[in-house]
Amino acid sequence: MIGLVVIVLVITAVVFFLDMQKSQEKEAAQIYSQGVVEFRQSNNQNALLTFQRVLDEYAGTESEQLATYMLGDANLKQRNYSEAIRFFEMYISKYSKNKLKTAASYAGIATALENQGQFADAAEKFIAAYNVDTDGPLVGDYLMSAMRNYLAVGDIDSAKIYYDDINNKFSGTNLATRAELLFAEKSKK
Repeated sequence: MIGLVVIVLVITAVVFFLDMQKSQEKEAAQIYSQGVVEFRQSNNQNALLTFQRVLDEYAGTESEQLATYMLGDANLKQRNYSEAIRFFEMYISKYSKNKLKTAASYAGIATALENQGQFADAAEKFIAAYNVDTDGPLVGDYLMSAMRNYLAVGDIDSAKIYYDDINNKFSGTNLATRAELLFAEKSKK
């Protein structure tokens, strides 16, 4: 009889725990959605506060993962580069299973570095973004950005590698034409 009571209590506790998790995930998703609306309406400060609330109050939820990325993105948009880099690095270290967002996080770090004049480091991060998702929709942009940053520091040899990659992968496209013009203009200086 005592064993039966213990089993019923354990089952009740598990059901209660699962219901709590579902409720917490739903609340986190609602708050995260509010943050997205704020971000899309360019209410960046409110978006930052809302995404931070998700991190603070809903650890372990899927919304925490999404909010971490969005905190990087929103800080980048506000030109708060150190915070953008911090959140993008947090996303990469904790949630790297999503290749598209992981690559975008590396690109976000690269953009912050580029905007601060750290061109060599930015180029490396754009290459990291490319290497994470070599078949992703933004690989051309990552290669072009790496090339641009290598050209900015005068590393023509490295820029040429990515110029050639662009021509091989995107021959005949607008991207290849832009790469050709940029490489021709910057490599002769």
